[in-house]
Amino acid sequence: MRLLKYLFVSVILLGLSSFDLPKAEESEVNWLTFEEAIALHEENPKKLLIDLYTDWCGWCKVMDRETYSQAEIADYINKNFYPVKFNAEQKESVEFKGHTFNYVAQGRRGVHELAAALTRNKLSYPTTVFMDEELRIIQPIAGYLKPQQMEPILEFIGGDHFKTTKWEDFQKNHKSSL
Repeated sequence: MRLLKYLFVSVILLGLSSFDLPKAEESEVNWLTFEEAIALHEENPKKLLIDLYTDWCGWCKVMDRETYSQAEIADYINKNFYPVKFNAEQKESVEFKGHTFNYVAQGRRGVHELAAALTRNKLSYPTTVFMDEELRIIQPIAGYLKPQQMEPILEFIGGDHFKTTKWEDFQKNHKSSL
C-alpha cells in the first residue's frame, strides 16, 4: 500500500513539474559576427551593439538568459542595431579600419586586441559596447545589465537621445515597457 501511495505521489509530482507556468515572452537577438555586422553596415549604416563575453564568464551567461532573451529587449536590438556577439578571447584575427586586431596570449588566457580597443583597455565581462553609424565608440558599459537597466540604455542610444539629452534627464522621463 505504501508503495502504491509513493508511486501515486511521484506521478502527480512528475506531472506538475512538466506543467509550464506562464513566463515572460522570450525572443532571440539575431547575433552576428563582427565581420558580418561590418559588411551589413557598409550596405546600410546602423549602430552596432557589441556583447563582449568570454566562455568562462558566468554573468555573461546570465545576461544571455535573462536580458537578451526578453522579447522587448531582443526586438529593440534587432530593429535598431547590428548586434554582435564577440568572444574577447577568440583566436581569429579581425580586420577593421585598416588595422589587424589579433589575440594576445597572457598566461593561461589571453585577450583579443579588438576587445581591448572597444573597452578602452578596461576589460570586464560582460561589457556592452555601442558604436554609432560612423563606427565610432559611443560608450562601453561594463557589467551585467538586468532587462530593466538595459531597456532605457537601448532607447537612449538607439533613439539618438544621447546626442541632445543628458542621461540623468532621460532617465527621469523614461517610461518602461517592461
